[in-house]
Amino acid sequence: MRANKTQHLLQDNDVKFWGNDIWPGNSSDLNVAGCIRSITKDEVETKMLSETEYNRDHEDTLKMHTEIVLTSMEEDTELFETLLCSYPSRFSAVKNANGRHTDY
Repeated sequence: MRANKTQHLLQDNDVKFWGNDIWPGNSSDLNVAGCIRSITKDEVETKMLSETEYNRDHEDTLKMHTEIVLTSMEEDTELFETLLCSYPSRFSAVKNANGRHTDY
């Protein structure tokens, strides 16, 4: 509701912006952080599955594997560079799909 009021206020005052009709509100295809989260989740899950059944349910085991994955990602500048450099093609794909799902 607030977003609509804000958009109407901006439109009424001739402020140029991309509204909901142009910019998709929550496009996961444009969310590079979502990609990083997904990669992290998948890697942690893989590590958790390698644990014994008893250890899989322990919070400390989850914390340990999450820390290991995040620490290794900190040094993976290629991953972040690739994701950031993919942004223009992500944007084009979303624009061409009129905000609908893309292959990203």
